[in-house]
Amino acid sequence: MADRPPSRAARAAALLWCSLVVGGTSLISGCLSRPIAHQDTRTTGTVVERLPQRVDKIDLLLTIDNSASMKDKQDILALAVPDLVRRLVDPRCVNPLKPTESSPPMNGSCPSGTEREFEPVLDIHIGIISTSLGDHGAEGPCKAEGNHFSNNDKGHLIARSDTDNDNEPPTYQDKGFLAWDPEQKLTPAGESILDDGQGGGLVPTLTNMVRGVGDVGCGYESQLESWYRFLADPAPHDRIVVVKDNAVREGRDTTLLEQRKAFLRPDSLLAIIMLSDENDCSIREGGTAFWVARSSRMPRPRKECETRGPDDPCCRSCASERGECPVDETCTEGDRIAALDEERDPINLRCFDQKRRFGANLLYPIDRYTKALTEAQIADHKGDLVDNPIFSDLDPTDENSTVRPPELVFFAGLVGVPWQDIARRNDAGQPDLREGKDGDGNPIGGFKSAEELSAPNAGFSSTWDIILGDPRARRPPADPHMVESPAPREGENPITGTRIAGPDSPDNANEINGHEWNPRTGFGDLQFACTFRLLAPTQGGDCANDGADRNSPLCEDNPDGTDSERQIYAKAYPGLRQLELIRDLGEQGIVGSVCPAQLKDSGPGDSDFGYRPAIGAIVDRLKTRLGGQCLPRALQPNGAGQVSCLVLEARSVPDGQCRCDGLAARRKVPSENLAAERMVLDDPVAAANGWNCVCEVEQLSAPDELKACQDTIPPAPVEVGGEKVHGWCYVDPRLGLGKDEVVAKCPSTERRQVRFTGDGEARDGATQFVLCSGDTADQ
Repeated sequence: MADRPPSRAARAAALLWCSLVVGGTSLISGCLSRPIAHQDTRTTGTVVERLPQRVDKIDLLLTIDNSASMKDKQDILALAVPDLVRRLVDPRCVNPLKPTESSPPMNGSCPSGTEREFEPVLDIHIGIISTSLGDHGAEGPCKAEGNHFSNNDKGHLIARSDTDNDNEPPTYQDKGFLAWDPEQKLTPAGESILDDGQGGGLVPTLTNMVRGVGDVGCGYESQLESWYRFLADPAPHDRIVVVKDNAVREGRDTTLLEQRKAFLRPDSLLAIIMLSDENDCSIREGGTAFWVARSSRMPRPRKECETRGPDDPCCRSCASERGECPVDETCTEGDRIAALDEERDPINLRCFDQKRRFGANLLYPIDRYTKALTEAQIADHKGDLVDNPIFSDLDPTDENSTVRPPELVFFAGLVGVPWQDIARRNDAGQPDLREGKDGDGNPIGGFKSAEELSAPNAGFSSTWDIILGDPRARRPPADPHMVESPAPREGENPITGTRIAGPDSPDNANEINGHEWNPRTGFGDLQFACTFRLLAPTQGGDCANDGADRNSPLCEDNPDGTDSERQIYAKAYPGLRQLELIRDLGEQGIVGSVCPAQLKDSGPGDSDFGYRPAIGAIVDRLKTRLGGQCLPRALQPNGAGQVSCLVLEARSVPDGQCRCDGLAARRKVPSENLAAERMVLDDPVAAANGWNCVCEVEQLSAPDELKACQDTIPPAPVEVGGEKVHGWCYVDPRLGLGKDEVVAKCPSTERRQVRFTGDGEARDGATQFVLCSGDTADQ
C-alpha cells in the first residue's frame, strides 16, 4: 500500500540490489519485484536481503484464545489438527505440472507420475499457549484465582486435558510440548506414532491438548503479547505488583525461560498459528495501563478527543498532566477526576477505540511484534537494544549453533474476517474455496497468498484496503463488516455486493454475519465481522440472558420473534490488530478466517470444510521453505542464458584464514565486489553464525555445461561427457531456459530458480547469497 511506511523487506527490495540466501541446498529463492535486465555484475552499492536454507525441522507454536466464546472454534481447530500434522509428516503426492491434482501417498509411496510435494518433516516440536496473561496487576475480572486459574497462563506452554484437567496429556520429557521423532533420533526419543487407534500417538494427544485449552480464560485476550512473552521477551517477569498506582515487574520467570530453551531450536523453521475470534488486547505492562483491566470506571478523556479527534495533541486522559492544554472543566467532578459512566465505559469494550474514548493508547504497538519476528535485536523493558531470543542460540552447550534468519519465521492468523474477503475467486468472480483461481489461473481454491492479497481487488489497491484499511491513517476497512462499531453499520461488501442487514432483519438475511444486533440494550458489545452456523446448537453461551430486544443473529427465535437462549450461530469480531501484523510481515504472514465456510460436509474432497482452507494456506507457504526455494520473480538473461547475478558464500573457518582459490567453482571475491562482501559479513545473523570467510561461487559459462544444468531433470546428476558439472545456472522454462520438470516442485507462480550443481552447492555450514542488479526507477 502506497500510503503506509514500507516494510523492512520492501525497503530492501526497492534498492539497487536484491539478494537471496541459502545454506546447504541446491535451490535458491528470490526477492525480486519484477524482471531484471542483464548488466555487468560489478557494484559497490549492495544491500543484502536474505532467504533461507532448506530446513528439516519445525517448531510449531499454537496460540489459542481461551476466552468464553472460543469453545466452538477450538473444536473446529481440533478437527483440523490431523490435517496439519499429516500434511507435514506425510506430504501429499502431486503431479508437479498439474497443480490441481493431488492425492495421499499409499503405503509411503506415490503413484506413477506423481511425487511428494516436499520431503516429510521428521523433526517437529509442537507447543500450545493460551491468550490469557492475567489482570496486569489490576486485581480485576482477570485475576487468576479459584476456578479461573487459566486467567493467567503466564505465556507458559500448557498441556491440559479436555476431559480431565487432573490428568494432563503426556508431553516430551514432561517439558510441555510434543516432539515428532519417527526416526528416533532425539535423546531421549520423541513420538513416532501418529495415531495408534486407541487414543495414543501424536494426533490424538495434540487434539486433546487443543480442546483442553478451555474457554474460561481472561476476556482481555493478549493474542500477540502471549506468544511474544514466550518466544521473544528478553526478560519475562515473574509477577507484577502495583506500587503507588503504578504497575511494576518483579522477578524473572525461570519456568518460561527453561520451556523456551527446550522448545525453540536456533535453526528450525518457526511457525506461529493463532486462533482467535476477537481483536488483540495486548495491554502494556507497567505504569498505569493496567487501569484498563480494573473493574472501576476509566477516567474521562479531555473533550478534545471528541471535538478535534484522537490525533489532537490535547486528546489525553483527564488523569494525565494538562501541560500546555487549556483547562477542561469536564475533567473534574468536585475535587475528583471525572470518570466515565457505565454506558460509555462498559467493561467488555475496554480495548476498543482507546485513544478517542480514554485519551490514551494502552495497548502495545503492532511494531513491537513486527520487530520481534523480523529483527535480530529488539528493545527490552528499559528501551535498550538486546539480542532477540528468536534469532539467538539459546543453548550454546549443544552442537547446534546455526541461527535462523527472519525468513524462517512465519505467523498465521485464523481471525475475525469474512472468508469471502480472502478466498480466491472463480470464473464468475465469486469467492470459491474449492475452485477459486490463483494468480496463474489455476482453479486450486483456498485462501489468497500474500502476493494475491496485495494485488488490486474490487476497485481497491489491494485486499488489505478491504479488510484492514489503513489503521495508521485511521482509514477504516472498505468492507463494512470489518469496521469495529457498537452501533449498527451500513454499506455493502465490495467483493460480493452483500449489504449489511439491519437489526430487525431475519437471522439469515446476510450470508456473512447474519445481521446487525440491536443496540437498544446499551453500549456493551461490537457488531460481528462474520458468523457461522453451529453443527449442534447449544443452550446459553452467547445467548444466555441476551435480552429479547437485542435480536442477536446468533440466537434461535422464540415463537413471538424474540431471542431464545438457544444458540445456533457462532461469531467473530474484526481481528484488525492481528491483520495489521500479518500485512506488515509480507510473505511471512498468512491470513485465515476463524469463520468456516461450512461444517456439514467433511469428506476427503471437501476442501472448504472447517479450517482446511487455512491449513492449506499455511502448508502451501511453509513448503516453499521445506521443498526447496524458488524465485517469485523472473530474472532477465542475456543471449548466452546467463543472468546479472553474483553469488557469495559465507562460512566460518576456525583459524580465520579465508581460502577461496583451489576450491571447486569458487574464487576470491573480486575487488569491485568487496562492498557486497562487507555487507554479508555485517549481516545481523553473521556474528551469531561466526562467519569470517566469503567466497564467490562461479556462474556456469560454457554452453554445454550451462545447458546441462538447465535441462537435467532431478535427481539425475548434472554431467557433460560423464563428468560432473560444478557451479550454478538460472532455470526459467518460460523464457526457454531449461525444462519444466526441473522446476516442477516450485509453486505455479514461481517456476524458476537459481540452480546449484556439483561442488557449486553450499559447503557444510555455509550460507550462499545471490545478488542480482536491477533498475529501481519505479520502486
